[in-house]
Amino acid sequence: MTTRAIPFCLALLLAAAVLVFLRFHRPLEPEPAPPASAAQAKAPALSDLAPIPDWDALRRFDGTISRAEFIRQLDEVFTVSPAWRNWFEVSDDHVRIHANPGEHLVLKFAPDGSTAQPPRTWRSIDQLPPAPEGRPLDGVRIAIDAGHIGGRWGKMEERWFQLPGMLPVQEGDMTLIVANLLKPRLEDLGATVTLVRKDTEPVTALRPERLREEAASSSAGGDIVKLAERLFYRTAEIRARAQLVNESIQPDIVLCLHFNADAWGDPSLPTLVPHHHFHMILNGGYTDDEVALTDQRHQLLTNLLQGVHDEEAGISRSVAAAFVERTSMPPYRYDPLARNARNVDGDPYLWARNLLANRLYECPVIYFEPYVMNSQEDHARIQAGDYEGLREVAGQRRPSIFREYADAAALGLERYYERGRRPDPANKSVISPE
Repeated sequence: MTTRAIPFCLALLLAAAVLVFLRFHRPLEPEPAPPASAAQAKAPALSDLAPIPDWDALRRFDGTISRAEFIRQLDEVFTVSPAWRNWFEVSDDHVRIHANPGEHLVLKFAPDGSTAQPPRTWRSIDQLPPAPEGRPLDGVRIAIDAGHIGGRWGKMEERWFQLPGMLPVQEGDMTLIVANLLKPRLEDLGATVTLVRKDTEPVTALRPERLREEAASSSAGGDIVKLAERLFYRTAEIRARAQLVNESIQPDIVLCLHFNADAWGDPSLPTLVPHHHFHMILNGGYTDDEVALTDQRHQLLTNLLQGVHDEEAGISRSVAAAFVERTSMPPYRYDPLARNARNVDGDPYLWARNLLANRLYECPVIYFEPYVMNSQEDHARIQAGDYEGLREVAGQRRPSIFREYADAAALGLERYYERGRRPDPANKSVISPE
């Protein structure tokens, strides 16, 4: 080899070394952007009518939850199997979350044993100022969401039935009666109360005929008209209520009022059953298929990081105890083989399920499922309507079913805040900060 060729060889060796270094030391984040055609093929998997979530908004929770608590809530509350680890890669000091396709979000854990207040618009009971005597809900912001719509929409919602010669049973109308009874009771205890809906008209501006294109592209298949109707009352309506709750009302808690039912068959000739039951639903129990959806994974994380579960569990436990005391209703039990719900803390009346409302409302949601509308006993009470005092109904003297519902809910909330909130030493009305 000539002396003139040595520098050339050295240059080749140096270039090869640089290429090897670059090949094996590429950074993991961020991932390279895929070609346009591949990006279109990897659109986020979303629920019906869901927008693409803003994952950067979750960076505000960096360092607010410990690793142990993060894993505990995912394992015991928010999911039904260990498959969540396919989407949340947990390390010693951080979690790497699969976000939109080709994107990841890394959040640091807080050190074990440390506490950090997560950023949120709602206040837990330990954040509230002292309350004056007799007004344990003083300053608590409450939204009452009377489930379903009712009125002329009741039959479309499939929450209507009628026995020949009797009054129709329509859940959307019934929950609104309870909401209007419950509101002044809570205000007397000091709460600031807002009704999410005040009548039997939808909150959403969308109507079924405007949703037929989305229905045609739905993976559910079937009759386009029926699918568009379901998108209207099950999805668009709840999303509109969530926007109102999260952006305008911004309550400390939402009370979702519902009546339960068993299968009744033909709504014009329904089947009545001999039993009734009661339970409360908390957000959680996401199935593997639900965790795989980008928007639901994002909302799961939002609820977990905000600390929603502990507040939901505390209030729901108190409300459930008040209902059982007033009504003696037995608990509803989910089929364990269905794997779409988790029992909460061994309380037979508390179950974690992933419903659209308790997933989207970004604060604790107290979700009621009392009575069975087509049970023989409860149907007789519904036929009796609303009234003051006691009447003989179904063989017993009892209050109206609507007032019993409102009174039990108010009692459970009163006891929760009375037990857990500091009394005001000056016994003066407290003005809560804006």
